Amino acid sequence: MRNFIQEYMVSSQYFAPRGKERLMFLGEQISHRHLNYSDKLIAVIGDAGAGKSSLIKGMFPGLQLSNDDDIVNPRKMLQVRNSMMEVDEATTFHLDIRFQMAFTQMYEIVDYVNSLLERNRRVVIEHFNLLYPALGRNADIIVGIGEEIIVTRPSLFGPQPESVYKIVHESLKYRKMAHSAEEVTTEVLHEAFDIKEGEYFFSDIRNGFVIKFHQKPDIDLEKLAVLIDEKIAQNLPISYYDEDHIMLGDKVVSCDGSRFHVKNTSEIENFSLVKRFVYDSATNTHCLIGVVDNYTEDLENRNTRYFLTRKSLE
Repeated sequence: MRNFIQEYMVSSQYFAPRGKERLMFLGEQISHRHLNYSDKLIAVIGDAGAGKSSLIKGMFPGLQLSNDDDIVNPRKMLQVRNSMMEVDEATTFHLDIRFQMAFTQMYEIVDYVNSLLERNRRVVIEHFNLLYPALGRNADIIVGIGEEIIVTRPSLFGPQPESVYKIVHESLKYRKMAHSAEEVTTEVLHEAFDIKEGEYFFSDIRNGFVIKFHQKPDIDLEKLAVLIDEKIAQNLPISYYDEDHIMLGDKVVSCDGSRFHVKNTSEIENFSLVKRFVYDSATNTHCLIGVVDNYTEDLENRNTRYFLTRKSLE
């Protein structure tokens, strides 16, 4: 029997965490809360580098991704043409439309997806918005990832995949700016105030970051803000180093989301440090907050303000 309660759901939104482990954990929670056993066509939408693969790994543990190799695998390049022999063995398939379009025609991809659905197999499709016009049917559930993660179950009245893509595409830049500003901030904390990595942990806020301390540090926040602005103004290049580190300028810096960054600190716009610690009674922590939209007032109502000015999924 269908879950009629879910038919009333328009969308759910979650912060898109920047760390790979946190993103996979959230993917697991999303699958528990939103997936039905009858969902066969799963759409994942977002730009390159948004974290789609990590989210999928959390939602579907053990699923082999068709775009997950460091080198091009000929078998995966031609999976649309060659893998029908595996249909009887596998229950869930993954397809990256942007990747597949480089090697196969769209009509072949459409035929392949339809053949899997006809055999009652589940198909997880990245960049579903590119396939939708040719496939002619919407997904059972759409997961879009940008600054936030949007989970929606389309009905006769939408949303269409392209509408979800526009929202997450426009918002991704804030997530990348916030993460890069977060790394600049932690580096200044290490260098200028001798704050160690084990003394804090990270949380999330709209268009920004939260660094939480169990013990309130003795920090001059006015000085910290100046030093952060000076470091950002140095136009330092930011690049992937490995899964746990980035290059910030000429320095290797530990980072649990090394793929989610702007390319240079000059791309961090409208950064502001909240010049007070905000106490979180739920976690008994003192929060250092930075935002990339200059809106530092009324923090306790920030999510409501963001919600009221957000584009709809229409």
